[in-house]
Amino acid sequence: MLFQRSILRATPGLTAQLRSPVIRSTIQRRLASTENQFIKERQAVEEHAAATADLWRKISLYFVPAALLAAGVNAYYLWNEHWEHWSHMPPLEERTEYPYQNIRTKNYPWGNGDKTIFWNDSVNYHNKDKTT
Repeated sequence: MLFQRSILRATPGLTAQLRSPVIRSTIQRRLASTENQFIKERQAVEEHAAATADLWRKISLYFVPAALLAAGVNAYYLWNEHWEHWSHMPPLEERTEYPYQNIRTKNYPWGNGDKTIFWNDSVNYHNKDKTT
């Protein structure tokens, strides 16, 4: 940047020529020309970007809410079906407890030491005396 400034300061006649209306209009005409390949390419890219943005806006506004609603309904039915299956099973206290279930090498540092951090009393059951 400093080098460029020093060159422009050393040649005041050149900067005056570049700022003259004749040269400036010529440069502007060339850059504003619709025949320029670069400008045509940029316009094509802008049109493509606008079309793609419009497509994703439509997908986001119309498809995504419908897909979320369908997924929510599906999850609701699967949830109810799961708990309907659990209602037909015997109570937790009557189920067979196998030796590979609830393996404890040492007690946990919370609660009574037997329940994991994700313990759910309505789903999990552990009777230390009942293993087969």
